[in-house]
Amino acid sequence: MTVLVTGATGNVGRHVVKGLLAAGERVRAMTRSPERAALPEGVEVVRGDLADPSSLDTALAGVDRAYLFPLPGTAEEFAARAAKAGVRRIVVLSSVSAEYADGDYSGDHHTAVERAVEASGLEWTHVRPGEFMANLLTWWAPTIRAEGLVRAPFGAARSAPVHEADIADVALAALLQDGHAGRAYSFAGPESLAKHEQVRTLSRVLGRELRFEELTVDGARALWLGQGMPEEAVDWLLQDPVDVPVGPTAEHITGRPARTFAEWVADHRADF
Repeated sequence: MTVLVTGATGNVGRHVVKGLLAAGERVRAMTRSPERAALPEGVEVVRGDLADPSSLDTALAGVDRAYLFPLPGTAEEFAARAAKAGVRRIVVLSSVSAEYADGDYSGDHHTAVERAVEASGLEWTHVRPGEFMANLLTWWAPTIRAEGLVRAPFGAARSAPVHEADIADVALAALLQDGHAGRAYSFAGPESLAKHEQVRTLSRVLGRELRFEELTVDGARALWLGQGMPEEAVDWLLQDPVDVPVGPTAEHITGRPARTFAEWVADHRADF
């Protein structure tokens, strides 16, 4: 069995590749830049771009199952080409926001991919994590490295972020095991943490004093727009926050305890 991993060099995709190798599967990793992929030995790395469906046929040839990174504009064509190539099962990296589509910026994005895959007639499973812990590699790591500082709005708002390895483990279960077809798995991390609590954990695990500077909504908007973030995304991120309780975690699918935020920080010590 050959499994295609799209988004193979991403935060989740790398873990999916590693897990498939550990399970003894043949892994084909698709990336726009194979020369920079730096994936483990034994992985077949092929050039392909989800934004360019004409580049997909070589990657899909001989594939039985596929892990799909979400790109709404071409998801329908990916699914059609996958079906034509003989792919039987697609596991979609989605989001819990898909539960709240119809006008939700993130929900609409992910729902479009889910519906395209469902319409293909292939076996499908949607992996719907909540907030990624790995988002902090983009949002917080640069200022932590440079200034020992985190700047963010809504410091008291509570979220239950998910380790990318747990997301990959759910995807691996759906790729490798039977019994997951037609299911959408929504899950969060094992702890509900305010941002200032996350900063304290970072400080403790990294062994460095870190400061938290709470941004106003206007201040966050100006910062993120100045960094080139799309206005729609900024508006979505600056909605009044809703505290996220601890709910189902990856454990209800994988059978293993979900990884904590402190474990994630230790795993990414070098990034900070």
